[in-house]
Amino acid sequence: MRRYDRICIGIFLAVILIFVYINIAFYVAPNDTSGREYNVEIERLSRQIEEGELPDIDGCKYVSNIEEFEYKDNRTGDVDIKEFINSSSDYVIKEINGRLYRFDYNHITDRNGKLKLKINVCMTAMIVIFLFVLIYIRNQILKPFFKLSDIPYELAKGNLTVPIEENKNRFFGRFTWGVDMLRETLEEQKKKELEMQKDKQTLLLSISHDIKTPLSAIKLYAKSLSKGLYKDKEKQTEVAENINDKADEIESYVTELTDTARDSFMEFDVKEGEFYLSELIDNIRNYYTDKLLLNKTEFTINKFTDCILNGDIDRSIEVLQNIMENAIKYGDGKAIDIIFSDEEDCRLVTITNTGCTLPEAELVHIFDSFWRGSNADNKSGSGLGLYICRQLMIGMNGDIFAEVKDDKMKVTTVFRRS
Repeated sequence: MRRYDRICIGIFLAVILIFVYINIAFYVAPNDTSGREYNVEIERLSRQIEEGELPDIDGCKYVSNIEEFEYKDNRTGDVDIKEFINSSSDYVIKEINGRLYRFDYNHITDRNGKLKLKINVCMTAMIVIFLFVLIYIRNQILKPFFKLSDIPYELAKGNLTVPIEENKNRFFGRFTWGVDMLRETLEEQKKKELEMQKDKQTLLLSISHDIKTPLSAIKLYAKSLSKGLYKDKEKQTEVAENINDKADEIESYVTELTDTARDSFMEFDVKEGEFYLSELIDNIRNYYTDKLLLNKTEFTINKFTDCILNGDIDRSIEVLQNIMENAIKYGDGKAIDIIFSDEEDCRLVTITNTGCTLPEAELVHIFDSFWRGSNADNKSGSGLGLYICRQLMIGMNGDIFAEVKDDKMKVTTVFRRS
């Protein structure tokens, strides 16, 4: 802010210097009488006299009097040339038909003065407006921004409990609201993560304790068999079956642990609502048009009729973004199309990319968590993108499916219409 204030002061002083310089230049500059209106009137009157007409000064704005010089002897007391040119007003002397005429004129309006006044008024108004703009930018944009500049740093340090002060500023009101929502989301996620870690520790301790019993029994049976304590064939078979049962029991605990880890590593909160299809597609268009243009990928969004869809607009954007990212990553970069169709009370949005190398036999697994196809070699990823899409679409009472046709990957999302 201090640097901005110094810049504003510098600019203000520069404007004042220009203002002063222009005024000095006006007042120092000599008065140039050429091209003035009174010259036009004098020329018109001169032509009238030259043509023998009586000059008409009634309609003149500047010329007030015309005096003809007649030479007379000073000894008789008559006026000579010196008195002829000694006039109280401004004048011009012209020779017409061999005689001298003095044209007296008045500056009814001072054009230079008016021009100076107009320029000063305009520059003063410009300075006032300029100062207002600088002060407005300082108070409405920079000052609120500097207040918000520490928020990301505090969030990064984990200071999530202090609410962000609401700001009705038209430039940063929505930003402040969004950052506060981010803070609340991070705080909520932090609480959930702590609860999840607590639940996981409890689960691990519980399962570890439960596993110890069948594991001890297996070790006991195995030790007895190794020492030949069971001679009877039927008894050996019974012991073997008991070992198998205990192994199944341990396997069930491991399966429970795996399922719990898979289901709890992410939460898919979906807000029920309604949104326009055009709103969803505009977000995708705005985000990917320039990006695909840089990649020299032909990006086509087919025409569609707008309609209202059921679901969460933010989650729907996330679904289409995940599909688009897969199309960019695993396609050949030539073309990506978005196609629309209808089926009963649903609107289908299909994203197609060229250059699909995924074998059809692997198609059934693409929506599984942590699964990556054979075409994912040397490509970064976690194998969760389409899994997340499926969970979100199910949460919005929709569906998602994929097919490979003519070396094209087609992923279709099914949204229910309102």
